[in-house]
Amino acid sequence: MQLTLIAATLSTVLILSNLASIVLAASRLRRRRTIALPAGKPRPVSIVVPSRGVEPFTQETLERAFSLDWPRYELIFCVAHADDPVVKLINRTIVRFPKVPARLLVGDDRISANPKLNNCVKGWEAAQHDWVVLADSNVLMPRDYIQHLMAAWRPGTGLVCSTPIGSRPAGFWAEVECAFLNTLQARWQYAGEALGLGFAQGKSMLWNKPMLDANGGIRVLAAEIAEDAAATKLVNSLGLRVNLVAAPFEQPLGRRSFDEIWSRQARWARLRRVTFPLFFAPEILTGAVVPLVLALIAAASAGFSLWATALAVLAAFYLPECALAWSKGWYLSPRMVAAIMARDLILPAMWARGWLGGAIDWRGNAMTIGTKTAELEETPSGA
Repeated sequence: MQLTLIAATLSTVLILSNLASIVLAASRLRRRRTIALPAGKPRPVSIVVPSRGVEPFTQETLERAFSLDWPRYELIFCVAHADDPVVKLINRTIVRFPKVPARLLVGDDRISANPKLNNCVKGWEAAQHDWVVLADSNVLMPRDYIQHLMAAWRPGTGLVCSTPIGSRPAGFWAEVECAFLNTLQARWQYAGEALGLGFAQGKSMLWNKPMLDANGGIRVLAAEIAEDAAATKLVNSLGLRVNLVAAPFEQPLGRRSFDEIWSRQARWARLRRVTFPLFFAPEILTGAVVPLVLALIAAASAGFSLWATALAVLAAFYLPECALAWSKGWYLSPRMVAAIMARDLILPAMWARGWLGGAIDWRGNAMTIGTKTAELEETPSGA
């Protein structure tokens, strides 16, 4: 009887915690709407875009960057190597949009073990304006991209970010990635913000350049393996907040394989484990597996139907999650429940992988993520 009560109580607490996170996230998130230009003279903005390789949506994301509804902004594209195939594509697009100030910078400043941060340094230092956005090349910027970022900057803000919202998945595994990005990771990040725990996300980061330069500049973000973890800790140390945009920006996915999802999610899990171990530890409880197992233990002890119990737990987890996606206009399909279930089956193994070392792939860079002090070491290609 005691085992039944303990298992049932723990399962109920986890189910209610999951529901609470959805309610909190929903209170912070807004369905996408167009934001008009602010009154008066909008402040000029520099957008630094680190790029590497050509992906299925690269041409579209490039064109979106040149089509923003902001009167004065510059684009600074950064690549590490001149022979990168994306160089020709960027140069052609710059020629097609002569009215938008844009340039391509080539070089690899080895200030850290983070290849993305190394790629951004030259762009940050070349930026001409006081407001700088660091934007990943696979972000699908809406025309009011800058308006959304600026609207989230309020008194006491040190950084504005947007989580990626997966869209346009092609195939089941891409839908699993949507389940990871949207109703799990974005949901918990917005729930954390609602509780005063704002975490930076490197996909889109709006900085006030004089503020960051006065506190060490972009190079200070090399203090952590991941630049968004370093940004979070820096902003918090200054007594400022990390704010998230109300309607996060899309990342079109296209086709994904299981190996690609595992590689990316394993890297992120390991980075979270190294940079925020106390927050990473309870991630094992965020999916449906643990509360489902506890509920089945309680049901078996009490003589209840295991099938009915499993159905009730899964419905309590997945119906509110699908409702969140539907209410915010995120991708939703008849296969999403199956995709969410696949995600939750992967989560325990992903969590365990986060505690282990070993090589991972970071956009073509073979890396070994060790402890925080060892940080991130490059390994020879093919290792």
